[in-house]
Amino acid sequence: MNTAVKENIHQSLKKYFGFDGFKGEQDKIIENVLSGNNTFVIMPTGGGKSLCYQLPALMSNGTAIIVSPLIALMKNQVDAIRHVSDDDDVAHFLNSSLNKTEIKHVKSAVTEGKTKLLYVAPESLTKAENIEFLTSVKISFFAIDEAHCISEWGHDFRPEYRRLREIFEAISDVPIIALTATATPKVQYDIQKNLNMLDAKIFKASFNRENLFYEVVPKKEVEKQIIRFIKSKGEKSGIIYCLSRKKVEQIAEILKVNGINALPYHAGLDATTRARHQDLFLMEEASVIVATIAFGMGIDKPDVRFVIHHDMPKSLESYYQETGRAGRDGGEGHCLTFYDYKDIEKLEKFLHGKPIAEQEIGKQLLHETVSYAETSVCRRRYILHYFGEEFDESNCNDQCDNCKNPREKFEGKDQVHLFLSAVESLKEVQKAKYIANFLTGIKSTEILSYKHDKLPLFAKGKDHDLKFWKAVSRQCLVAGLLSKEIESYGNLKLTDKGREFIKKPVSFTLLKEHDYTISDGDDVVTSTKGGSAGDETLYKMLVDLRKDISKDKNIPPFVIFQEPSLQDMAIQYPITLEELTNIQGVGQGKAKRYGKPFIELIADYVEENDIVRAQDFVVKSVVNKSGLKVHIIINVDKKMPLDAIAKSHGKTVEEIIEEIEAIVASGTKMNIDYYINEVLDEDEQQEIYDYFLESETDDLTEAYNEFDGDYDEELLRLMRIKFMSEVAN
Repeated sequence: MNTAVKENIHQSLKKYFGFDGFKGEQDKIIENVLSGNNTFVIMPTGGGKSLCYQLPALMSNGTAIIVSPLIALMKNQVDAIRHVSDDDDVAHFLNSSLNKTEIKHVKSAVTEGKTKLLYVAPESLTKAENIEFLTSVKISFFAIDEAHCISEWGHDFRPEYRRLREIFEAISDVPIIALTATATPKVQYDIQKNLNMLDAKIFKASFNRENLFYEVVPKKEVEKQIIRFIKSKGEKSGIIYCLSRKKVEQIAEILKVNGINALPYHAGLDATTRARHQDLFLMEEASVIVATIAFGMGIDKPDVRFVIHHDMPKSLESYYQETGRAGRDGGEGHCLTFYDYKDIEKLEKFLHGKPIAEQEIGKQLLHETVSYAETSVCRRRYILHYFGEEFDESNCNDQCDNCKNPREKFEGKDQVHLFLSAVESLKEVQKAKYIANFLTGIKSTEILSYKHDKLPLFAKGKDHDLKFWKAVSRQCLVAGLLSKEIESYGNLKLTDKGREFIKKPVSFTLLKEHDYTISDGDDVVTSTKGGSAGDETLYKMLVDLRKDISKDKNIPPFVIFQEPSLQDMAIQYPITLEELTNIQGVGQGKAKRYGKPFIELIADYVEENDIVRAQDFVVKSVVNKSGLKVHIIINVDKKMPLDAIAKSHGKTVEEIIEEIEAIVASGTKMNIDYYINEVLDEDEQQEIYDYFLESETDDLTEAYNEFDGDYDEELLRLMRIKFMSEVAN
């Protein structure tokens, strides 16, 4: 491209956007588009992808068609473009949110040549009337934003995106520019092949976001941890991602009652509410958005200072894109993720019922997120390796938890050699889990059917457990000794470097991996003394006090406060009755009835031991957050059968009984005699009641054993509720 054209591009940049220069390879990308070539852009969030199609569209004859997956994203983009022009018709969108009059206006503006950018949802693009209309106007080029939606291996696959090429060909033979913030080599190839643009010039920016701090912590007392973390950030903006709408609502509500200006955002809210919440966040009238993954695509807020994942995402692509919304201005960006393997198991259950290929892809993507969460290598290096980019971890500058607090290291030459040899022995057609089973000597059905238990290396690694060998596989992958065959859903292959290692082993440093099944060091939130386990000395004193009061009042100790309540007191150090009601299982009634001696003991203990209480971070409960408790209390007062109450809320009787237990444990009286009288006669009730009156524990297993199984767990549970309600409350 000649100098005059390049100069024109720079002048247009200044004219429309007011910038003096381009970021990265933006100018080269724009030159390629204007030259009429197919273009593929892989650029991290915040890298300036939008400009790569916006500027050439403004400079070209005709209308550029921009395929975009979200209505909210289109509106945001159109508003932004209109700011750089004196004519609102310069940009429009065509989607299901428009009425007939609005559609007519959009088509008129396009026909008259006023519209340079037309944003279209893929669903709208497939409609025959829209295809017919677009064939009648001049198209400058097609742009596909969030192009990863095309690939089944992408984190947000949409079947309608797979039809784009045939639709483009039906409309006009013009260049295509595909753009995405996240694409592994596999996804990149899949996109190009599907769009028939293997000839595209590829522009790939580095995936390294050096200003972001990556941290993964065990998912324990997560609401307390989030509140303390946010309060430590002052009034800074942040996003919290949850996988379910229900959890979004719960977290937003609990943040609000704890003095944090938070708003929910998910697809279940109406469009007006979503738009308002988004605008309030952008205008900094709300500091935190709690959202499902629907929030954030194309949101141009440069000063998001933290991104919290309440749940692990479904893929590393999702994780990278969502964390990428922090620190887009190059400033601080803290990416905090809560990890519990149970969340992964839930996500795996959602895959059931889907086609086998889709299940395998989903499981593979989940496996990668687990590996990332549990790894002890530099998190930045791990992410970049996933996206096909090499990175020297010494350049991380302690910008991840693993580099800031390095794990234990040990010489692993022999273990690595054994693992690589096992991969070779198994003909490079097995996944990491299979190889770990093979080395530890597990005679699984698969191993026995293949007769792999007869191979010389079977059980040679039995001195270590499965977690150890899975960790070895991850560290071999990152070190480049192994590669993962995506087409076969994760089979491990030896690289040339790995084959060389087998022939000539050299020193290899292994890192001890995280174990999130147990406490793994300090969480983000701990009390100032004793950590999440609580203050052992204070706990014993509280247990002794409870015992003295139980003797004095001639009632079992658990009637006063149950163990979880005492443990929580030993963490939070409540010294007023109001603070005591924030303790797990303590309502106002129970606090008033039994609380005074406990808060007096704690207050004296705090003073004598100079304990600094972290009371700013005591989580206030959301009262009746679903209204369920209120409905249960009202319906029990009306003597409604428990199965009818359960049915009206879509729950089981067992779940309703658990709710009643929680209500009673917090100090509220409930009379369920009408229900108990239907299932137990007077003598049976008295027998169980007397047992709880004399027992040292409210444990149901012990009660069941005491009665030799004469009463099932539900009956014992009902009587425990009656007993606690009458004696404790």
